Amino acid sequence: QTMESPKYELVIEAKDMGGMDVGLTGTATATILIDDKNDHAPEFTRKEFQATVKEGVTGVIVNLTVGDRDDPATGAWRAVYSIINGNPGQSFEIHTNPQTNEGMLSVVKPLDYEISAFHTLLIKVENEDPLIPDIAYGPSSTATVQITVEDVNEGPVFHPNPMAVTKQENIPVGSVVFTVNATDPDTLQHQTIRYSVYKDPAGWLEINPTNGTVGTTAVLDRESPFVHNNVYTALFLAIDSGNPPATGTGTLHITLEDVNDNVPSLYPTLAKVCDDAKDLRVVVLGASDKDLHPNTDPFKFELSKQSGPEKLWRINRLNNTHAQVILLQNLKKANYNIPISVTDSGKPPLTNTTELRLQVCTCKKSKMDCSATDALHISLTLILLSLLSLLCKSF
Repeated sequence: QTMESPKYELVIEAKDMGGMDVGLTGTATATILIDDKNDHAPEFTRKEFQATVKEGVTGVIVNLTVGDRDDPATGAWRAVYSIINGNPGQSFEIHTNPQTNEGMLSVVKPLDYEISAFHTLLIKVENEDPLIPDIAYGPSSTATVQITVEDVNEGPVFHPNPMAVTKQENIPVGSVVFTVNATDPDTLQHQTIRYSVYKDPAGWLEINPTNGTVGTTAVLDRESPFVHNNVYTALFLAIDSGNPPATGTGTLHITLEDVNDNVPSLYPTLAKVCDDAKDLRVVVLGASDKDLHPNTDPFKFELSKQSGPEKLWRINRLNNTHAQVILLQNLKKANYNIPISVTDSGKPPLTNTTELRLQVCTCKKSKMDCSATDALHISLTLILLSLLSLLCKSF
């Protein structure tokens, strides 16, 4: 049985001379510690416990209470709980509260109301220490837990997510890109779903709120800074008719196929040369194109026109992307504009004409003086402006 105290102190007295009054007496104290044996099985305070939990939520949902007549804080008193039935999906766990000895029943995998609105668990309680041979765990060492799952308005789910489609860039405005599809997990509530655009960085898309059809409101451009590795990403919302409404998010990746819609560009656009130069190779020109192969190089370089009756320069192709401008004779100090056209390899090809500004300068002692021609142009402009001002004042 349970002792009021597991510790007893006994005072033992010894007398000589047969215990006669004239004899001498001695005393000693004996301390007796009594070890508790596990001779009481733990018993639930109730046969049935109730718990309510919202779907999608985890955590402790109920504390199960037991009584045990063995000495507290011993292995004969400490409870060990286990779920012996009703937990096939391992959604529940039970642990002992070390302070109160109660069983803390938790949801560890969120429950789904649409799959099952009720769960019944059979819980068993034992002690850390084994019972003595003559004692056994009886019916009071098991209890039932009735769990009710409450319905929660869940957001619609896109299928699939993310979504992917491939389209040519520059398709006509108003073209259908994709039709999204979302379903509501709350099948018992019979809700309706409405769609909207959530993130459309370039402002290219719209969505039909009823049927989820995604269309273009602007031209799709693969070369846009909003396109990364040929993929444009937009996000859409599906909103149900619950109170309050719940929202799901879907991602659409649009892979854009290249179209030859960018003319090649030429660089540099300025070159300088000495009026007495012995090397008349003026500049190496490069061309680049924002499009992808085969809509870029090899490029074709041509002189658009020659100024004057004599040919003053020519252009030689060096490789697929570069060409060289060569003077055919030394030129007087001045500024010259050389129109050069560069054509890509797309079908159909695109051509861009750029003027190369050539400054012929005076070179003395390794110093290049290009200021005279510019100064002349500036002074002429100032004279013309002054004359125009005087004319305006006179009138």
